Amino acid sequence: MIHLNWEERDTEKTIECVHADAQKFIVNNKLTPGKQYEVKNETEAFYFIMDNSNRIGGFYKNYFKELK
Repeated sequence: MIHLNWEERDTEKTIECVHADAQKFIVNNKLTPGKQYEVKNETEAFYFIMDNSNRIGGFYKNYFKELK
């Protein structure tokens, strides 16, 4: 039940949004290209981050690049 305290979890890594051009979903109002986001949880296909609405959202990894 980690979804109950995602906002307070430690950051796993930092990623940068590369684009917000989705074909199937609307993400351009939740992501800003060039902005850095802190990853709160990660699965094989998704990053769970605090998006522009200050809520946790799950987004495909192809919208981001990892920062070192």
